[in-house]
Amino acid sequence: MKVTVVGAGNVGATCADVLAYREIVNEVVLVDIKEGFSEGKALDIWQKAPIDLYDTRTTGSTNDYSKTAGSDVVVITSGLPRKPGMTRDDLIETNAGIVRSVTEQVVQHSPEAIIIVVSNPLDVMTYQAHITSRMPRTKVMGMAGILDTARYRAFLAEELNVSPKDIQAMLLGGHGDTMVPLPRYTTVSGIPVTELIAKDRLEAIIERTKFGGGELVKLMGTSAWYAPGSAAAQMVESIVKDQRHIYPVCIKLEGEYGIDGTYLGVPVVLGKNGVEKVIELQLNEQEMELMQTSNRHVREVMDVLDRMNNK
Repeated sequence: MKVTVVGAGNVGATCADVLAYREIVNEVVLVDIKEGFSEGKALDIWQKAPIDLYDTRTTGSTNDYSKTAGSDVVVITSGLPRKPGMTRDDLIETNAGIVRSVTEQVVQHSPEAIIIVVSNPLDVMTYQAHITSRMPRTKVMGMAGILDTARYRAFLAEELNVSPKDIQAMLLGGHGDTMVPLPRYTTVSGIPVTELIAKDRLEAIIERTKFGGGELVKLMGTSAWYAPGSAAAQMVESIVKDQRHIYPVCIKLEGEYGIDGTYLGVPVVLGKNGVEKVIELQLNEQEMELMQTSNRHVREVMDVLDRMNNK
């Protein structure tokens, strides 16, 4: 099995490292536009193989997609972070151009690949990759829900002083402050979390989760990479090993949750064909209202991209 990771920055390199270390695939190809950057990262990961005892081969390529040919899965992490003075529209236009170009080259060399988008703004970049690739929605998805859920679970584990392994949770909606955490679907070893934590503390954790990315930017001056890279690798593993895990991923909705055409995070079964099934939870009135708010927010950003693409 072969996986390509486009973008050898912090997130992409972390994803490649996790894939190699856990021997999820036979070969990982890192691609970047910066001369020698991906080759160096790939070589560093390969030189770690005798230490951590894995066989996965890692190779790098400076903008040469011929080396990615025949990839089973492609993870797109490339794009620029938002810089001072850059508007949201500036960021969308810049990263949409990058994602569009990358997707075209990915499809040219690996027409059967499943595409996972990590580039930001996540929901609208998944939209861009999907319309560029012209693939079925089941084969183009965005990584956000696993990351957001992991942050939620980590904060709960810290608050309750329990193992994060015991916490199961689900989040829906867009990636950002309009995400929809679902306390009703959050358990600790099967125990509803609402029986273990006070309402005000749970609400505080939910708010912290919504702004989890911003918290890290304030602390480090840059975006997170360990958790996002690992989350993308987890999606790859479920696909290439046909594990059929249920994960929240960003996908085009086609009537689910009463929403049509918007790219939002929802629980899916993730297997060898990509999204094997979209799971539609029975949301209560309050949860559905939050989902519709998230839908409107993401739709607005998608409309911005549509106007740019139609210039």
